[in-house]
Amino acid sequence: MSGAVVVGAGPGIGRSVARRFAREGLPVAVVARRSETARATAEAVAPFGVPVVPLVADSTDETALRAALDAAAARIGPPDVVVYNAAIIQADAPGELPARAQLDAWAVNVVGALTTAAHVAPGMAERGGGTFVVTGGMPQPDPRYVSLSLGKAGVRALVALLDAEYGASGVHVATVTVDGPVAPGTAFDPDDIAEHYWRLHTQPPARWEREVVHTDRRG
Repeated sequence: MSGAVVVGAGPGIGRSVARRFAREGLPVAVVARRSETARATAEAVAPFGVPVVPLVADSTDETALRAALDAAAARIGPPDVVVYNAAIIQADAPGELPARAQLDAWAVNVVGALTTAAHVAPGMAERGGGTFVVTGGMPQPDPRYVSLSLGKAGVRALVALLDAEYGASGVHVATVTVDGPVAPGTAFDPDDIAEHYWRLHTQPPARWEREVVHTDRRG
C-alpha cells in the first residue's frame, strides 16, 4: 500500500487529514511552508506508528513544490491519495486588495493545486487509480471575501477540468467544501471534516462524488 500526501499540512484540516489517513495504516508525507509546521504535524501523526515524512515547500514555488512531491514519492512510494489544503483566507471587499495581493492569493488557492495535480495525477492515471482532493470553501460568493470567493470558484473549475482529464483513467478528483470557520469542538471540527477525505478516497467509482459540502448540521 502506497501512502498519502497532504500539501498544506498545518494545524486544522491538514493535520487532521494526515492523522485520518495514518489511522488507516497509510504512510504519510506532509508538506508545509515552514519546517516547524511540518515537524509539528509529523509529531501529531507519529503515534499511529506509520512512516511519516515532513517536507517543506511554498505552494507558490513550483520548483520547490515539485521537488517536495518527488521527495514524498521517493520515501513512501507513488501516492494513492494527494490532498491539496493550502489557502490564503482573508477578508477583503471588492477593490480593497491591490492586484498583486489578489494574484498572490490566486497563486496559493488555485495555481498551487494545479501544480500539484499536474505532478501527481498523470502517474495515478498510468497506474489506473488514485485520489486527488482539494479543500474548498465559499459555497456562495461573498463580497466580504473577494479573493477567497474567486479562489474557491477557481478550485471548482479546476476539479471539473481534472475530472474530465483523468477521471476515465481511474483518478477520483473531488473537493471538500467547508462552509464555515474551522475550529475544534464546533460543527466545523477538523477531525470531523477529515472524515470526508477518507470517505472520498474509499468510494467505489460508481459512487464517486465530485464535491462534498460540510455545513453546520445543527442550524
